[in-house]
Amino acid sequence: MVLLKTILIILLVYYLFKILLKWFGPKLFSYAAKKTQERFKEQFEQFNQENQNTVHEDGDVIIDKKPRKKSNPTKKVGEYIDFEEIE
Repeated sequence: MVLLKTILIILLVYYLFKILLKWFGPKLFSYAAKKTQERFKEQFEQFNQENQNTVHEDGDVIIDKKPRKKSNPTKKVGEYIDFEEIE
């Protein structure tokens, strides 16, 4: 009898969850999509404000960053090994 009760409770919870998901799923999805859209909009506006100072009225772009230093090309990394095919 206990096993039958447990199975009925599991089925009841499963179908209740399924019904609730059917009712509230679209609302939750639209809420999450709206929040994600707001975050992207905020990030875009912030990016736009940061880069607004780098563009002149005539369309020229100013780059304020310094170029990176290149690594030393004369630095010996390893030894060259020539492989030959054996037939």
